[in-house]
Amino acid sequence: MTKRPLVLLDVDGVLNPARRHSLWLRRHDCVLDGQTYRILLNRRHGRQLAELARDADAELAWATTWEQHANDQIAPRIGLPSLPVIKVNSDPGSRAGEHFKTRHVAEYVAGRPFVWFDDSLGTPDWQYLKDHPGVDEFLLVEVDPMTGLTDRHLARAREWLAGRATPDLDGAGAPSV
Repeated sequence: MTKRPLVLLDVDGVLNPARRHSLWLRRHDCVLDGQTYRILLNRRHGRQLAELARDADAELAWATTWEQHANDQIAPRIGLPSLPVIKVNSDPGSRAGEHFKTRHVAEYVAGRPFVWFDDSLGTPDWQYLKDHPGVDEFLLVEVDPMTGLTDRHLARAREWLAGRATPDLDGAGAPSV
């Protein structure tokens, strides 16, 4: 079994911010099951995420309700290849206040260290992952959904991936960004 770290990506609020705040963001119309969604994407994010994964010898994966649609609609627009998809839409319930995606992520990572970029994570998610027997080291990077992924978020992930043998004083990846 590989112990290569994972970099998990959400779409809405992370790669698709709620408002346009940068000239790098471009509008796109995505049609999913007959419904049109207008999204904002920054093409540079693909290059930045690919570099982060390459430099950290990590694997990128989708952790988004877009599931496979992220490979069809998002990845080509930001210059990423097709990525593994964590199936998260099968059980929307929460057991301890954690986001409904958190249980699926805990099962998927199978002991691999990971960074998770998401706009809906908090203390219940951190606690759930910390207590889950299949989860090892992790960093939750909380992204403001109004502005989406920034260089600061990427730098925090890069720093953690480079030095993950030295745990944070805050704990094993408590939300910090």
